[in-house]
Amino acid sequence: MIKLKQVTVNKYKSIQKTQSVEIDPAITTIVGMNESGKTSFLEVIAKTNYFSNDKDFKFDRTQDYPRNELIDFESSGEDCEVVKCDYDISSELLKLIEEELGKGVFTVNEFSYSFHYKKDTQTFSGITANIKKYLEHQVEKFTLSDTTKAAIVKTASLADISKIAAAEAGDDDLATFKADIKKIIEDAYQNWENELSGYVAKKWIKPRIPKYWYFDDYYHLKGKININELQNNSGAEELKTAKAFFELARIEPNEILNSNEYERFVALLEASSNKITNEIFKYWSTNKNLDIEFRIQDKLNPNNNQQEKFLDIRVKSQRHKISLPLDRRSKGFNWFFSFIIWFSKIQADKNSDYILLLDEPGLNLHASAQNDLLRFIEDLSKKYQIIYTTHSPFMVESNHLDRVRTCLETEEGTIISDTIQEKDPNTLFPLQAALGYDIAQNLFVSKNNLLVEGPADLIYLTVLSNILESEKRTCLKENITIVPVGGLDKVSTFISLLRGQKLNIACLLDTFTDQKGKQKVNDLIRYKIIKEKNIRFFDEFSNNGKTVADIEDLFTKDEYVKLFNAAFDKEFSEVKVATLDITIDTVLKQINKAIGKDRFNHYRPANKLNQLGVDKKFFSTTTLDNFEKMFTEINKLF
Repeated sequence: MIKLKQVTVNKYKSIQKTQSVEIDPAITTIVGMNESGKTSFLEVIAKTNYFSNDKDFKFDRTQDYPRNELIDFESSGEDCEVVKCDYDISSELLKLIEEELGKGVFTVNEFSYSFHYKKDTQTFSGITANIKKYLEHQVEKFTLSDTTKAAIVKTASLADISKIAAAEAGDDDLATFKADIKKIIEDAYQNWENELSGYVAKKWIKPRIPKYWYFDDYYHLKGKININELQNNSGAEELKTAKAFFELARIEPNEILNSNEYERFVALLEASSNKITNEIFKYWSTNKNLDIEFRIQDKLNPNNNQQEKFLDIRVKSQRHKISLPLDRRSKGFNWFFSFIIWFSKIQADKNSDYILLLDEPGLNLHASAQNDLLRFIEDLSKKYQIIYTTHSPFMVESNHLDRVRTCLETEEGTIISDTIQEKDPNTLFPLQAALGYDIAQNLFVSKNNLLVEGPADLIYLTVLSNILESEKRTCLKENITIVPVGGLDKVSTFISLLRGQKLNIACLLDTFTDQKGKQKVNDLIRYKIIKEKNIRFFDEFSNNGKTVADIEDLFTKDEYVKLFNAAFDKEFSEVKVATLDITIDTVLKQINKAIGKDRFNHYRPANKLNQLGVDKKFFSTTTLDNFEKMFTEINKLF
C-alpha cells in the first residue's frame, strides 16, 4: 500500500554529501566497486524501519557520522537529517482512510519520513488532513443543532471542540461527539499542529510503512551449529540464520538439550529442509542432485572442555554418493539455502509489507547461477520492492538498465547516481559487460553512432536517406550507423556506455514529454559526457507548428495517415485526416484519439513503408525537404 520512491542520505559513513536516489517500484540495482559505499546506502535505509529489534540496525552517530567531522558536529548546536525516505501512498490506502474520515479529508498521495542524529524521534512531512471537511462529515452523523454544527465546523483545531457548549435543547449528542473527537486526539501523534494529520500518520501511515529486511554473506548457515550456544544466546549475531531455521522447524533448542532421542527433531529439520530445497530447485539449475542431511551429536567443545550438543548439517551429492558439511559445499547453494531460511521470517509476517535489501547477492555463484538468481529476484519483486548491490556484470539485467544506479567513491565521499560517469571506467565495467552481449547480437556499432529511440525510426531514416541519395540530394552519411536503443528511458545509459568506448555519439529523439528522461539527458550534458549540440529533436525539423514532435511529424499528415491505414486495414476503420484533432500536439496522439487507443504499435506503419518499396513519388516536397534539412544538420555533428 506504500511504496518507497526516493531516498536522500547525508553524512552517513562514506556518504559525506547529500545524495538523492530514485528507487524503482520493483527492483533497484546499485552497481559499484568494493568499498564504494553500496553497503552504507543499504544500511542507512534499513535503519529507518528494520523488521526486528536489532542493535546493528539502529542509528548511532558515533559510529555513523563521518569520522573526520564528528568532533565538530558533536560540539555544534546543529542537527543533521541523516536520511529522508519519500513514499507513495496507494489509492487502496487512500480509500480506506476515506471510509473512516470522509471524502476529501485526506487526499495526499506521497509523504516523507526522516531521521536526524540528535533528535530522538522520526519526522513526518507532507501528511496533511483537512479538519474542516472532516468536521463537516462528522457533525451529520450526530443529533446536533444547526448553531452547534456551525460552531464546530468553524473551529481551527480538534482540541477547541471541547470548549463548545450546547447551544440549544437539540444538542443531544454533543457529549458523545466530543468523546469521539477526544479519542481521535488521544490516538494521534502528540504535539502536531494539526491533530487529525497526527492521527492519520499514527493510525494509517506509520504501521504501513514497509519494513526493511537486510541480507548479506554474513547470514550464511554454518555446517556445524552449537545448540548450547543457540540456547544461551552466545554468539547471537553469527547464529541468526540457525535460530531462524529452528523457528521454521518449530523446535526449541532446549527441547534437544533435554532429550537423548533425536529422531523426531531430525525429522522436523528434514521436513523444513525439503521444503526449502524444493523452493531452491525452482531456480537452481546448476546441480539438482543434492540432498541435505542432519545429525545431532554429543561432542566435546575444545573451547571450554565441556560436553555439548551440535547439529551437523551436510550436503550429499546423489551422483557421487558423498557428503560434506554445508559450509564446505558450494557457497552459492549455501547462499540460496540460508537466504530462504532467513527470508521465511518475513514471509511468516502477513500483516506487514517489506522491502528487501540484498547486499552483493549470489557473489559466489557461477554466471549461469547468477542468471537463475536474477529470475528469483524478478519473481520476488512481484510482491516485494527490492534494492540490491552488485559489482558483477551477470547481476545486471541489460533489458532493465533504467533500474541501475551507480555508486562511486570520490575524494568528496560516495556519489550515487542514475547518470553513469564516463570518467570512472571501473564502475562502468559491469554495465558495459552486461550490455556487451546484447549489443553484439542486436546492434552494429561503428565509430559514428546516431542514437534513435526505436526500430521504426531506423526504418524511416534509412528509407528516406536512400530516396534522397538516389535524387542526388543530401542524405545521411554512409559512415554513420543508426542505433535504436529501445526507448527513451535507455537513451542516457547508451550515451554513457558508448561514449565510454571513445565512440562518436549523436542523438535524434522525439521531444521529451517525460521530465525524468529529460533530466537524465540534462545530467549527461552537465557532466560533459555528451555535448548539448549533439542531442537533436524532431521538432526542430517538422512543420507541424508545434514545439513537440515525433519522427512521424516530419511527414505530411496525409502521407502518414495513408501508411497507418495500410498497416492497420484489418484492425481499425479508415482514419481520415479531416477528423483528426489538430489541437493535440503530434499525429501519433491525434490518431490514438481517433481510434480510441492509448497507444498503437508504431513499428507497423514503418514496416509497411519498407514493404511498399516506394520512391520519391510517394512523398511530398515538404517531407523530402524536412528529411534533407535534418540529414544536413546530423551530418555536421560527425
